[in-house]
Amino acid sequence: MHMTYPASEYAIGILDSGVGGLTVAKEVMRQLPRETIYYFGDTKRCPYGPRSEKEVRQFTFEIVNFLLQFPLKAILIACNTATAAALNAVKERVGIPVLGVIEPGARAAIKASRQNRIGVIGTQGTIQSKAYEKALQRIHPDITVYSLACPAFVPLVESGYRHTRVAEEVVAETLKPFQAVQLDTLILGCTHYPLLYEPIAKVMGKEVAIISSAEETAVELSTILQHKNLLSGKEKTAHCFFTTGEADSFARIAEDWLGRPVRVETVELTPVEKLTG
Repeated sequence: MHMTYPASEYAIGILDSGVGGLTVAKEVMRQLPRETIYYFGDTKRCPYGPRSEKEVRQFTFEIVNFLLQFPLKAILIACNTATAAALNAVKERVGIPVLGVIEPGARAAIKASRQNRIGVIGTQGTIQSKAYEKALQRIHPDITVYSLACPAFVPLVESGYRHTRVAEEVVAETLKPFQAVQLDTLILGCTHYPLLYEPIAKVMGKEVAIISSAEETAVELSTILQHKNLLSGKEKTAHCFFTTGEADSFARIAEDWLGRPVRVETVELTPVEKLTG
């Protein structure tokens, strides 16, 4: 696609299985307010956690192919399951910077940990991949990692129940196995989980640092864009939001979380098994 304006004014593509990646998008908007975001949430096929690695990789390729029709300067896979399944494959095939959320989350947890006892909660796919365990122990081999799949959390967020008593009860019941483990840090290993921050923090207690990868991921994105001289100088931004699901329900959750009006377009993705970008 031929563009008449510099690459620094191109957008940042952010993708997720649903609304969870909005936690990362919000932090990118805070740290990089001049950048334009094209966000894609695959709510129709959410959650990704129970799906096979091959299927998640295919879905990720389909979203990336869709986003690449727009002028992008970077892609952020704001989904832990998709990061574990597809980050390296996308990096190999796309000619712009591609970031995931697992490595930044691991670095943030190691900074916060005092006793090297770190818990990770995530989808079945993320936990089974051991992606966080590997990332943490690559940096610090003496870290003890406790992992727990929390399959009920994503449906809670996607259905809009995050502010309810039901959410508190489900979170308390799910995190019971961690009550017997003396953690000092807990990684929210799914970008949906910060939307349940309050009930999670209540269950874990004040002594446990709760880590979301959003802040560290946005810092890494900022560093890369600055290094490549791609930071935008725009005064105004016009973010775009796309979903495979129902636009109105997506918009309600997005506006509640981002604190701004959003326009959401429902799209159909073209089935693919490889990247064409």
